[in-house]
Amino acid sequence: MTEPQSEADRRPEDRDRQNRRRGGFFGVAALAWALLSGLVGDQLSASLDSGGWVQVAGYIVTGALTLICAIYYLPTGLHALRRWRRGGLDSAPAPELHAAAEEAETWLVRLGSGSGGMAAAEWFALNESWLRELLETEKARPETADDLARICDALEVWYLRRYEPGALLALSEFLTVVADASGRRDLAELAAARAATAYRLMGDLAAASTELGNSDDVATHGRTAAALTTRRQVERALLNLERADQAPAGNDREEAVLNARDRLDDARRSQPGPDLAADVAISVNLAIVHLYQQDPESALDHLRTAAARATAAGDLSGHAHAIELQGVAAWMQRSPVEAENWWRHAEHLYAEIDEREGRARCLQHLGSAAVVAGRLDDARELLEQGAMLRQSESDLLTKYLHAARRTGEPPVVVEDERGHVAVSWIRRRLARLRGHFR
Repeated sequence: MTEPQSEADRRPEDRDRQNRRRGGFFGVAALAWALLSGLVGDQLSASLDSGGWVQVAGYIVTGALTLICAIYYLPTGLHALRRWRRGGLDSAPAPELHAAAEEAETWLVRLGSGSGGMAAAEWFALNESWLRELLETEKARPETADDLARICDALEVWYLRRYEPGALLALSEFLTVVADASGRRDLAELAAARAATAYRLMGDLAAASTELGNSDDVATHGRTAAALTTRRQVERALLNLERADQAPAGNDREEAVLNARDRLDDARRSQPGPDLAADVAISVNLAIVHLYQQDPESALDHLRTAAARATAAGDLSGHAHAIELQGVAAWMQRSPVEAENWWRHAEHLYAEIDEREGRARCLQHLGSAAVVAGRLDDARELLEQGAMLRQSESDLLTKYLHAARRTGEPPVVVEDERGHVAVSWIRRRLARLRGHFR
């Protein structure tokens, strides 16, 4: 049985509705009493030459009832006044925006999953412009902040999947405006962290580091604080891997890789609770650290864990990432046949959810392996197909494609650096934060 709600438990809109009903009752009663007392007073005055006292009493009762009516309507009136000061009718809820946020969030859950991943990708491809239009036309207000943020969360994952850092940065700037307009420090914190990801993907590591510091400065103690702490630690790890990629072989690169590993360990410790998707992201990046350190065996331990957890979470995208990196580890172990099998399997998984960038990476792996093996016709077909699917530039792809089309000679890659080339390339394409740390 449902217990009746107390006055304090009722929602504000329910209490306002009840106050209006009560106020309306007393208002009608006041009007009725005024008419009745006036009529009775007139009749008594006409028949008995007396009735003034009835009218006076009627005025008193009518005034009392009117006062009670005003008291009941006062909270509603004050609420309406506050709404008018904040922008009048603009402070009313936005049904279309709320419905769009609900729909975007529903499809976001399916994006990259084994059930509905392809349909979700199609939905985002068709509705991205509509969602952006809503963000551009809807006024940022406290009443709409959560719905606007939910749409931003969904678009963030889509832009990361498509490798569009410019669009991601614009999304961060918009969320900053929403945070300022609504006084939401948690959204300002998230916007800064999102900007750090965008700048890192653009290659501007200094700006990325600055934005991470900004995110720390506005950190709150709300329900999202722990998750955002985890996100910042992962982002710092990825920044260190970028620095390792840019550093020449030696102490600087090794130090950057060790720093990345420390930050990932911190991210694991700072998790607010069980989160399979976050575990997958952390395990995959720990595997990349070991691949940088030329330790494919340790990398495989993390990748097997990541694949198992991705399967448990229904995360086909995360599973494909883990399988793809297992192919890189096998290549580093000089097992090209095994590596190609892993890449074919990963390419198939990516195709099931229409993740084109992932498919392009796997086709590039397979094509470059075919070039090295001297199978130039196969290499050319695989690399050209991968180039058609790609949404970002790759110097390595261009290099192998040139070799397959023209000289018939594989590009010169120093044997000790071959693993590093593969790892740094795939790390740049996989180092993306999905919406799991929100």
